[in-house]
Amino acid sequence: MSVTAIIGTQWGDEGKGKITDYYAQRADIVVRFQGGNNAGHTIVVDGTEFKFHLLPSCVVRPEKMAVIGNGVVIDPEVLLGEMEDLNKRGLGALNLSISDRAHLILPHNRLLDGAEENLKSSENKIGTTKKGIGPTYADKINRYGLRAGDLLKPDLLKEKLEFLVPLKNRMLQALEAPGQVDLTETLERCQDYARRLGPYIKDTSVLLHEARTKEGKKILLEGAQGTMLDIDHGTYPFVTSSNTCGGGMCSGSGLGPKHIDEILGVVKAYTTRVGEGPMLTELDDEVGEHMSNIGHEFGTTTGRPRRCGWLDMVVVRHAVRLNSLTGLVITKIDVLNGLDELKVCVGYNLGDEISKYFPYDLDLLGRSSPDYVILPGWGTISEEEMQGWASKGWDALPENMRNYINFIQNDAGVPVKIISYGPGRDQTIFL
Repeated sequence: MSVTAIIGTQWGDEGKGKITDYYAQRADIVVRFQGGNNAGHTIVVDGTEFKFHLLPSCVVRPEKMAVIGNGVVIDPEVLLGEMEDLNKRGLGALNLSISDRAHLILPHNRLLDGAEENLKSSENKIGTTKKGIGPTYADKINRYGLRAGDLLKPDLLKEKLEFLVPLKNRMLQALEAPGQVDLTETLERCQDYARRLGPYIKDTSVLLHEARTKEGKKILLEGAQGTMLDIDHGTYPFVTSSNTCGGGMCSGSGLGPKHIDEILGVVKAYTTRVGEGPMLTELDDEVGEHMSNIGHEFGTTTGRPRRCGWLDMVVVRHAVRLNSLTGLVITKIDVLNGLDELKVCVGYNLGDEISKYFPYDLDLLGRSSPDYVILPGWGTISEEEMQGWASKGWDALPENMRNYINFIQNDAGVPVKIISYGPGRDQTIFL
C-alpha cells in the first residue's frame, strides 16, 4: 500500500514521461492530477514512440489502470483522439477512469484563449498554447464550469449550456474575436461526448481511496509541466493555470496529504523552458545550440524550440522545498557529453546581495545575473560505452559525471535515486 508522486522541478519537459512509465511497471494505478492538453509527454516502449497530452503514460500497459483526476481540464476532442490513436495501434481496450469532477474544455474556451492572448502587447504575452486551458480554469473558479459528471445528466447539461454559450458569445464579441459558438451544435457535441466517454466517468477519489486502503494497490501520481510553472509559486504571470507543485497532487486527485509516501523530483541535467518569462541561465551561443540539437529540444505540445541553459540549482532547491521531495531523478545527462566545462548556477546576483532563493520580483530578477560554479566535463562518451551502464551501475559512469551528480544532490540536500541517459527504458540507472 504505497503512493508515489513524480513532479517536474523546472519549467516542464524534464523527462517525466519516461520516468513515470518506468515507475508504472511497479504501480497498479497511474493518476494524472492537473493541467490539460497544454502539457505533453513522450515515452518509448520497445523502440515505439508514444506521445500523450491527456492520457496517463500507463495506458500502453493494459494491465494498469489510468486515472484522469479532478484537477485536470479535459478537452474531449483531444482525449477521444488519443483514445482512437491507441485503438488503431492495437491498444483499444483502455483501463481508464475519468473523474466526474474534472472540468471540460469546450470550443468557446479555446476561442477565448486565443482572443485574450492576441489583445496583449508583445511584452505582456504569456506564450499560451491557446488550447483553452486558462479560460476553463477561470470558469471553474467562477463556479459555472462544465464538469465531466454533467455529461451524465442531460437536463443539467442543457441548463448549463443555455447559460454558458450566450455568456461566452458576448465575451467573444467584446474581445472582437472572430466567430461565435452555436448552442445547438455545442449541446449535440456534449451529448456525443456523454455517449463515448460516459462509461469511463466515475468518482475517482473514492476509487483511489478504496484501491489504496482495501485492495492494497500501488498508486503513481503523474504531474504535468513543472514547479516553475505553478500558478502560485512559479514565474508568475509566465505560468500555467494550475498548481503543478506537490499540493496540487492531493487537491487534484482526491488523495489526502498523509497518503503520499514518496515524492520524486525530475531534474534535467541542464535547464530548458518554452515560451516567455525569465530564465537566468539561458545560453544564446554554441553551448546552448549543442544542448538544443543533442537534446532534441522542441516542445511535445507546441513544437516550439526550447530555450536552453546551464543547470539552475536555485530553481531546483525551490522545487525541493515546495514539493517536500524525497529523491531526485537526473535526466538527459548524456546531452552534456562533449562539453569541456559545466557551469551550475548556485545563486542570483541581485545587485547588493547574492540570493540563494528564487525571488518574487521578476523585474529585479531580469536585472540580475547567475552566480556560477564551474565543474569539469567528462568528454565525449560513445553510444557503445554507454550500453553497459544500466547493468554496471554507478561505478561505470565517468568520474566527472559522478562528481556532477554528487554536486547536485549535495546542493539540493536530497539524494539522487535515478539517472537517465537516453529515452529508452533500458537507459536508466537505479541508485
